[in-house]
Amino acid sequence: MVIHVVGSGETLWQIANRYRVDMNAIIQLNELPNPNQLVPGQALVIPVPGTSHIVKSGETLWSISQRYGVSLDALVQANQLSNPNQLQVGTMLIIPPSTHTIQPGETLWQIANQYGVTVQALINENQIQNPNMIYPGVQLIIPRPQPVIDVNAYTYQPTEEAVNSINKVGHLLTFLSPFAYQVAEDGNLMPVQDEPLISAARSKNAVPMMAITNFTSSEAGSNVAHTILANHEIREKIIDNILQIMDEKGYQGLNVDFENVLPEDRELYNQFLQLAVDRLHPKGYFVSTAVAPKTSSTQTGLLYEAHDYAAHGRIVDFVILMTYEWGYRLGPPQSISPIDQMRRVVEYALSVMPPEKIMLGFQIYARDWLIPHVQGQEAETFSPQEAVRRAVKYGAAIQYDTTTQSPFFRYTDEQGRGHEVWFEDARSALAKFDLIKDYNLRGVSYWALGYPYPQNWALLNNNFTVRKL
Repeated sequence: MVIHVVGSGETLWQIANRYRVDMNAIIQLNELPNPNQLVPGQALVIPVPGTSHIVKSGETLWSISQRYGVSLDALVQANQLSNPNQLQVGTMLIIPPSTHTIQPGETLWQIANQYGVTVQALINENQIQNPNMIYPGVQLIIPRPQPVIDVNAYTYQPTEEAVNSINKVGHLLTFLSPFAYQVAEDGNLMPVQDEPLISAARSKNAVPMMAITNFTSSEAGSNVAHTILANHEIREKIIDNILQIMDEKGYQGLNVDFENVLPEDRELYNQFLQLAVDRLHPKGYFVSTAVAPKTSSTQTGLLYEAHDYAAHGRIVDFVILMTYEWGYRLGPPQSISPIDQMRRVVEYALSVMPPEKIMLGFQIYARDWLIPHVQGQEAETFSPQEAVRRAVKYGAAIQYDTTTQSPFFRYTDEQGRGHEVWFEDARSALAKFDLIKDYNLRGVSYWALGYPYPQNWALLNNNFTVRKL
């Protein structure tokens, strides 16, 4: 599938005709809130063969053609390029599919071998009804290899809503993490009614991953972390309680999300993780952590100092980078997950741990700030779908920042107040998926289910094969 950015005055009918695809297919795939109203700059996922590519610094049309195995002429024609030698960084290119014309006597097995794909992939891509009956002269689309990745999603939704979310996207999850068991200072864990979520995850062959945390919506958790990390008996009690819950409920792994840990407790935190691994691994359970988005080992601040990337990479099975929240709800308006900053975090992580241990964090919500921003004023948080609805409602053209690879727009509400909205769309999702591919990372971790974002799931399925354990 490819990404199309709506031009001024363009209609869905015109777009469907351009790509020779049914309008309803575009409506359903993007879950368009109002198909009759599109705004300039709105990104649409189009269900046609091929893919899209975001031009990066230093790339040429020739290097892109080599990467995808297509001819220069095919790229020029597909994108109607008037000057192929002038590519703007951030430009969205359509990459046409590779094709093969069946020769007399050829079989699907021979064609699949020639291109290094499976027969089943050929059958699926070309909707072949009878694999034993293929005809010379017919043109087949050759599917591009899809990297195999792990996908995790956290959820803190109410039970019924969480189950609905899992039923909808669970087929694209390796892990499902109900958030979260809160650790008390005495080592006990606050109860969580997670049985329906675990059952829903298992029905989709997604592995339930138990998440524990030291903070609440009103407490930073620094003192709780110090109390439990500094006491050997409490540390052991926590692990005892974790194992009891995992055994009883069917969790298969643990995710430790201790935040705001005091810098002086850094080594104690590492020791706790080692204890968790030493006790959980013999029972066949895995251990992972969630870490703040650091760009160096010397980064200062309560969020960062106690998160020892090198130690986590050495001790646990994998690490989730919390690469989001630059656009903080109480801060000024900006991209929530800017790709340039995410890349800096990934590159630092790769300097101290292998790529197969790194999961890229991906937030799937939007924010609406009042402008001009006043310190302490809180932005509204909602789904990317709601962001598009607001752009349509207020007739706001969507802009796209190529540095952060993030869409945004501004509008004036009924009270005459200015607003600035930053959100995620098909382009920003593709930029994050490219980051995973560029560095061969383990996968992606979503924070959090409950914010409808159909383009993301369609593109995830189109770009990767999700590992099922």
